[in-house]
Amino acid sequence: MSVVIAGGHGRVALMVSRLLADRGERVLGIIRRPEQAGAVRAAGARTLVSDLATTTVEQCTQYVDGARAVLFAAGAGLGDALGRADPVDHDAAVAIADAAELAGVRRFVMLSAMGADPARHYPVDPLVETFLRAKGRADENLVARGALDTTVVRPGWFRDGPRTGGVHLAESTGPGEIARADVAAVLAALLTVSSTTPRVLELTAGTTPVAEAVARFAPPLPDTG
Repeated sequence: MSVVIAGGHGRVALMVSRLLADRGERVLGIIRRPEQAGAVRAAGARTLVSDLATTTVEQCTQYVDGARAVLFAAGAGLGDALGRADPVDHDAAVAIADAAELAGVRRFVMLSAMGADPARHYPVDPLVETFLRAKGRADENLVARGALDTTVVRPGWFRDGPRTGGVHLAESTGPGEIARADVAAVLAALLTVSSTTPRVLELTAGTTPVAEAVARFAPPLPDTG
């Protein structure tokens, strides 16, 4: 396989699968429920049913073995327990990263959230605070790994609508919105490069073409023929 997407049934993940499949990539989408398989296959990806909240590192290693890159796009949302994050938002990301290391997969792209921070204080909504802290802990864990070439993408508020083709990708963008289709285009482009500097990038709507925005931070993957 070429790219493994954890959380393959998400709206952004489905768009990424279509983009990758259209350019000839083989994609495996990890999904939680069998009834999600049809949409993922329609996007051009193969499917594997596994609940990432309970999947072991050993199982995850089998899932990513042979992949060129991994995209972690899974997310459980805000949940309903104050101070207790859903395992998908932290534990599953760490498990997939552990698996990537064990399988020798270096390229790892993480779909995070703007404002993710282990020390985030958001008294307006404690559920949001718990979610952003969990995402922040996962992000820190990933970027600290020398065995992975990780890029963490923190988009602004998602909005519906067609792809615009213009984005603002930077170490710090400030708050903003962005179409899901543009987020998917950036993620797909990041999966074609070997690394980025810096490793954590924010993303909002803008005017820079996606390919140009990504190229500013990353060299292209070497041509292996």
